[in-house]
Amino acid sequence: MSSSEVRAAVPDDAARMQTFMDETFRAFQRPEQRRWAQAYLWALIHVSGKKTPRRMALAKPLPSAAAHGLHQFINASPWDWNPVRRRLARLVTASTTPHAWTVAELIIPKRGEHSVGVHRRVDALTGRTVNCQRALGLFLSSGTHSYPVDWRLVLGGTWDSDRERRRRARIPGTEGGRTATDLVLEYAAEAATRHQLPGLPWVLDLTRCEDATGVLAGLARQNADVVCEVAADLPVLAGQHTPVATTVGAIMELRHARQTHVLLRQSADGRVRAVPVHTYAGTVELPRSGPANGTATGTGLGTGTGIGNGSGTSTSTGTGHAGSRPYRILERPDVAEIRQPCRYWITTLTDHRVEEILRLARSHSAALSAVTTLRHRFGVLDFEGRSFPGWHHHMTMASAAYVYQRLSSAACGTATPPDRPAPPDRSAPPNRPNRPDPPDRPDPPDPPPRAPAATTAAPVTPAEAALTGAPN
Repeated sequence: MSSSEVRAAVPDDAARMQTFMDETFRAFQRPEQRRWAQAYLWALIHVSGKKTPRRMALAKPLPSAAAHGLHQFINASPWDWNPVRRRLARLVTASTTPHAWTVAELIIPKRGEHSVGVHRRVDALTGRTVNCQRALGLFLSSGTHSYPVDWRLVLGGTWDSDRERRRRARIPGTEGGRTATDLVLEYAAEAATRHQLPGLPWVLDLTRCEDATGVLAGLARQNADVVCEVAADLPVLAGQHTPVATTVGAIMELRHARQTHVLLRQSADGRVRAVPVHTYAGTVELPRSGPANGTATGTGLGTGTGIGNGSGTSTSTGTGHAGSRPYRILERPDVAEIRQPCRYWITTLTDHRVEEILRLARSHSAALSAVTTLRHRFGVLDFEGRSFPGWHHHMTMASAAYVYQRLSSAACGTATPPDRPAPPDRSAPPNRPNRPDPPDRPDPPDPPPRAPAATTAAPVTPAEAALTGAPN
């Protein structure tokens, strides 16, 4: 869909969308790829309900025959999603003031066994077995929003070893054999070199991590600052001269070793209440993780909120270890009247104020809310294909639609619907069912173009006239 076609369809949105398209999809060399990218982006933003090519093609001004072109653009067109995602990150950086990186988990329920990365896993909270894809999204946080700029699909089991299955799903040979821990550390390494955003801290939820110490050690090797929510049983070393092994929860039970800060918070009903926050008076270190040669081995990022891991081991190499790095502990005591349990954070930002650290910690909640919005409004659950490139293409376009709507609304001062709050059970699959076509059945043939009416036909819109070919 060309710029003139967009102006005919959505005049108020034309200039902003064309500018966004030109910047984000600059790497596209073929005009038809740009045309279908713009059509797909427009449909993700404006079409309600499931975001599949067949359903999106039902919306005006797209003709029903556009379903084939949209399907081809996502599933068959050989475009690289990495430059597009780097452009998204640059747009967010240029339009906002990022203050943190964060990672959030996305569970995509599936029927069948042929969609790339699909597997059965036990939900840690409910005990239910879920057939799903599992992805980790990278988010840039600015203000009260988090913007998706990259995705990784967690592959394991037969997706690592079954060559025929990998061939059918078109999985590159470089993909696989990595746990969620490895993917997060890859994100951190790439962010330091690709995105030109040095010094941004990493905000993670490690409360259900099987090897939170290993994750923190891997980030320490990259000299990355962190603000991580952790479980009370995270092991730490306290004491300067003769460190004593203890846990985060145990050390914060020592009243003489903690300081109390009182923050004022305004509730939804307008009342201001005092929120106590405790900090450990000194600093702690983390136990060494893995062998002395700088290799960390562990079971990864657990099966919890935000980031999780299945089974297997995680290996990451670097220079040095986290054992000698000072960390600060924060505790928000349990609040009985609002039924909030005690929470703990560990951070390398030892010289920052408590308010600043907790503001950074909220970046992860913003990312979880963004994931919920991506599920309900931008169709990240709706990809019906089976291939690895197709999944990445769809996730890239959904991310672009989210970023476009957020940035364009901020630029013109219009209000956009707020991100939906994350569900209380953040590690459980979404409540609403995702009902794609069974992945072990081929897609039905595309419907033929609409036959011309016997009476005088209405003028053909520019979009209908242009969308006649499929991308290569």
